[in-house]
Amino acid sequence: MDREWLNLMTSTDEIGKAVTAEAVTCLRYGVEKIEHCLGQLDDDQIWWRPNEEMNAIGNLLLHLAGNLGQWIVAGIGDTEYKRDRPAEFSERRKRSKDEVLKTLLDAVEKSCATLTAVSADELLAVNRIQGSDVSKMNAMMHSVTHFQGHVQEIIGLTRQTLGIEYRLQWTPQTAEEGAPKPSLEDSAD
Repeated sequence: MDREWLNLMTSTDEIGKAVTAEAVTCLRYGVEKIEHCLGQLDDDQIWWRPNEEMNAIGNLLLHLAGNLGQWIVAGIGDTEYKRDRPAEFSERRKRSKDEVLKTLLDAVEKSCATLTAVSADELLAVNRIQGSDVSKMNAMMHSVTHFQGHVQEIIGLTRQTLGIEYRLQWTPQTAEEGAPKPSLEDSAD
């Protein structure tokens, strides 16, 4: 019986590590997409907004850094974090693209380190984050899905800003990847 319990504990730890590793992968892949967009924009363009009620890319980067700091670094890592959420949205053209990106990259790296260090048992612990009692697993899922949603918003704003000048990060090259089939006109050449 003891051996079965040990195997179950090992499996639980392995599952916990696999889940946190996937969360880290999602954050890093989101950063790649953000960097791809920022590589096509200048400092002024990251502060453009479709209208005054909407966020600029620069605000979204600051917001993502704040969310990661509050929900993952502090919420999961049990550290102190002072967040000024309204300032994330009120910033207007005061910081360069590189400076804002560095703020986000620092938050992502601290988050990845926190997620890598957390155990399966710790993921089940409950903390109070932004006025709610949530498990650390919930905090991780909340923050990663929140991050991915805003990555898509950043891509949309970049495409809106650049129009036909926007360069896709990836396009399918093979049938398996979803590339269009060559037309009869293409094969006649």
